[in-house]
Amino acid sequence: MILISILIAVAIIIGLLGLSVYMLRPETEKTRSFAAFDNTMIAHRGLFNNNSDAPENSLAAFRNALEHGFGMELDVQLTKDGKLVVFHDFDLKRMCGVHKKLTELTYAELEQYSLKNSTEKIPLFSDVLELVNGKVPLVVEIKVDFDYKATTEAAAAMLSEYKGVYCMECFNPLALVWYRKHFPKVLRGQLSMDFFQSEDKMPQIVRFFLTNLLLNFWAKPDFISYNHKDRQIRGFRMCRKLFGVKTAAWTIKSEAELQTARETFDMFIFDSFLPKEGEKVRLS
Repeated sequence: MILISILIAVAIIIGLLGLSVYMLRPETEKTRSFAAFDNTMIAHRGLFNNNSDAPENSLAAFRNALEHGFGMELDVQLTKDGKLVVFHDFDLKRMCGVHKKLTELTYAELEQYSLKNSTEKIPLFSDVLELVNGKVPLVVEIKVDFDYKATTEAAAAMLSEYKGVYCMECFNPLALVWYRKHFPKVLRGQLSMDFFQSEDKMPQIVRFFLTNLLLNFWAKPDFISYNHKDRQIRGFRMCRKLFGVKTAAWTIKSEAELQTARETFDMFIFDSFLPKEGEKVRLS
């Protein structure tokens, strides 16, 4: 009887391990190329300094990134009147000094505010795409809460007309599922971190699944964009070692962090310093 119980317990453990490996599985049919992003330095929200005239996610910061030959990462959201703008936070407090939610304002209302102490305004996504014009790779983070579809559709429609090299990434796996269905040739990245350290309100089981990338079987990301400080998380380590998935590190803030991250990651999203070495990419 004891032997039977042990065998049942072992079978259950093996079954659970097999299930977890299945759930971790990213996209393994390499039909989309990661080459433009491999070993590449990506300027986080442009090459910015929030105490200068080139704050984050501003046209000035994106010009700086272009001048230095860095790829760039940016964030897109929808305004109340359906305009795609480039802005990270859901609230304007940190960057514009007013406690208002971006999605509850029209673009005309947003134009009243400047970014930090500069004269820069929150830019339209279309203006940023026109500025970059395929010169460097773009990493486009689609900023969504639970209602992912409208922003994802709007970003995809605009990017479908863009001729440059880009990839999309999102914390919400549903955005990747949508992209896989409608634009399967676009490189997709699953953003993640140790969600048990996050202040976002969510059930513990959701934190566990997202932290350990257990929705990969559904979202099928081509690469994993993970907080480099959380690289010891078991799900991330297993996904990388079992499947050889490409990985992006965010956000590297020093040369020392960069050198450590090179042991694990393939793409490096940085801010707060200028990397001494690494791929600077000009595509045209």
